[in-house]
Amino acid sequence: MSDFPEFTVKVDQNPYLPDGGREMHAIVSVAAHGSGGGGGRAPAAEIIMIDTSGSMSYRGKMAAAKRAARAAVNVLRDGVHFAVVAGANRPRMIYPQGERLVEASDASRRSAVNAVGRLEAAGGTAIGSWLRLADRLFGAHEADDAVKHAILLTDGKNQHESDEELDAALRQCTGSFLCDARGVGTDWDVAELRKISSALLGGFLDVPDPADLEADFLAMTQAAMSKEVADVTLRLWTPQQARLRFVKQMVPAVEDLTGRRVESATQTGDYPLGAWGNESREYHVCVEVQPGDIGRQMRAAWVKLVAGDEVLASGNVLAEWTDDEARSTRINGRVAHHTGQSELADAIQEGLEARREGDEDTATARLGRAVVLAREVGNEQISGLLDRVVDVVDEARGTVRLKRDVAKADEMSLDTRSVRTVRTRHGDEAGG
Repeated sequence: MSDFPEFTVKVDQNPYLPDGGREMHAIVSVAAHGSGGGGGRAPAAEIIMIDTSGSMSYRGKMAAAKRAARAAVNVLRDGVHFAVVAGANRPRMIYPQGERLVEASDASRRSAVNAVGRLEAAGGTAIGSWLRLADRLFGAHEADDAVKHAILLTDGKNQHESDEELDAALRQCTGSFLCDARGVGTDWDVAELRKISSALLGGFLDVPDPADLEADFLAMTQAAMSKEVADVTLRLWTPQQARLRFVKQMVPAVEDLTGRRVESATQTGDYPLGAWGNESREYHVCVEVQPGDIGRQMRAAWVKLVAGDEVLASGNVLAEWTDDEARSTRINGRVAHHTGQSELADAIQEGLEARREGDEDTATARLGRAVVLAREVGNEQISGLLDRVVDVVDEARGTVRLKRDVAKADEMSLDTRSVRTVRTRHGDEAGG
């Protein structure tokens, strides 16, 4: 297993609990350092799904999507199996012909680029059917250890399919492949793409200007090509009578993993993390333990990173009861930072939902709270996006007024990017 990256686990917490204290929070930072030489890259399969519904013919979206798809095809590594799919009421194979993946080579990349050039916009949108086709294509691919990654681009809502049909497709595809989703323009549904990318362990982003699609597709494909291990799992053991309250990914984006737990052994649950390359991510773990006597120490959770049967790295979440108030009330800086980022995402999404429903009081209160939190955690991008939706009267107190005329693209950007987080500043591991 020497081809695997070298993984490290670092746990940040204040391990001290007051007399009777039950709740322990910790930030688990996971980093993978590449095996070097490029030889450690995992086998890969890539499917590019381009919305070709009629609305893609407007505002240069189709031409931009073609450029983006060509850019993605051209950076596929030799030997990677791939396909390009056109999505409308029903999906259609653009390249190759027939439901199959082909191996990337100079010749197949050229043929795929030529086929992409013939894409035309017509029809409606039924995203679940696109995902089912991708699932069939990946399922026929023989390499079980391959990083199976899809890119999904749409400019509209899933109008030609019921919510139940999309949900059934997501249940079918979960665990089969990873999918990054992109919405171009302003007529797609943020909640819909969030649901798709969340279920399929990918990211999603708004691309208001079609001209930005090419660079975005290039970056997504290069990231997929650089993965070195296809499936990594966060394995958490907790002691008897303890309860794991939640597990959330915090960096690069807020994603609640709690509901994805798969029991793997006694008092042990596994949480899928998807494919990894040379990167780092951070997770917030909260465990409720049985109170102990003053001075007692215990392991509140045992954290392992697992790929297949191999443990890649591990760490401990500890708990110790103390009657020293200074120790038990000290808040770890990383825990505070990520708690703020999680609350920030919730405040933005709740505020925008209230605004859409005409509840101005709730919208003003929640978006005002978001202004305070964005400042506290140092998320300058979110602060800038909030400035396009509210007029800030008092930043420190979160006093704001809702803007009357807000561009739809600005509202969608704030909603989409509300979960994208910033790392703690260097030296901010602990603090009051």
